[in-house]
Amino acid sequence: METPILSVRNLVVEIPTRHGILRPVDNVSYDIHAGEILGVVGESGAGKSMTGNAVIGLLNRPAHIKSGEILLSGQPIHSLSGDALRRLRGKRMGMIFQDPLTSLNPLLTVGEQLTETIMEHLDVSYAQALDRAVAALDEVGIPAARARINSYPHEFSGGMRQRVVIALALCAEPELVIADEPTTALDVSVQAQIIALLKRLCRERGVAVMLVTHDMGVIAEAADRVAVMYAGRLAELGPVRDVILNADHPYTAGLMASTPLASQGQKRLRQIPGSMPRLGQLPMGCAFSPRCEFAQDKCKQDPGPTRETCNGRAACWFPLSSTAKQEATQ
Repeated sequence: METPILSVRNLVVEIPTRHGILRPVDNVSYDIHAGEILGVVGESGAGKSMTGNAVIGLLNRPAHIKSGEILLSGQPIHSLSGDALRRLRGKRMGMIFQDPLTSLNPLLTVGEQLTETIMEHLDVSYAQALDRAVAALDEVGIPAARARINSYPHEFSGGMRQRVVIALALCAEPELVIADEPTTALDVSVQAQIIALLKRLCRERGVAVMLVTHDMGVIAEAADRVAVMYAGRLAELGPVRDVILNADHPYTAGLMASTPLASQGQKRLRQIPGSMPRLGQLPMGCAFSPRCEFAQDKCKQDPGPTRETCNGRAACWFPLSSTAKQEATQ
């Protein structure tokens, strides 16, 4: 098989505190292939953004990678630091943050920021870098790109600023792009435009995209596969259509059932009882067991294996599509 652009293998991220060691990312594994968008979804605090930051090397101390591997096109990058990691970011890995104003320098024009990035990672002259910067803005749909190249970030609307950030992430032609909540701060119509843009660039350039979001609508529209995270662990992974229509993990099924579309005709939205536990107060066994209607004694004693299912894989003793689940509920 073709080597994945990104391979995450048994990744564990730890944060030492005076109250003990927290694991915001606990034994997470998945691949992203060229031209594929993997959506990573879950509640706030589930470990989505922390996983992305670990991949691109932006963990803030004292958070650190305790164990596991991160491979970029088959090459290990989890042990890189300093200049080696900085050379990798931008050139082979790009990042799109939630708020474009935090990603752009308000004192520099967008052209200066784009040309600086291009010249840092590609062997080109300033004139060539400027042409590439204009082409990048034009590619992401900035009208009159040549005229807007000397504009400052505050002179763009929110949607246009996000397009500039996407151009900045892609201008050095990376293999992997991590998009952390790229549409959250935008209105619905602009969200649709940004999603369409990401899909087109992914398809045309063959870039692998890790799309971090809490919005299942964005996942359904943009992603090819989805990874559902809960309390730092990967609850379920599979093709988007299969996971949405036939979820195997009870948490995933609860997420799907709590959307407005799934609750049509009811006076209230369905909801999952309780809330996700804090990392320092995780229960024994499966972290979801206190909220799960199917939980058995086994679930409360052991987190359980990651089981291959007809839809993908799920970290559950009794996947919903299995006969074991049917037996457990009888």
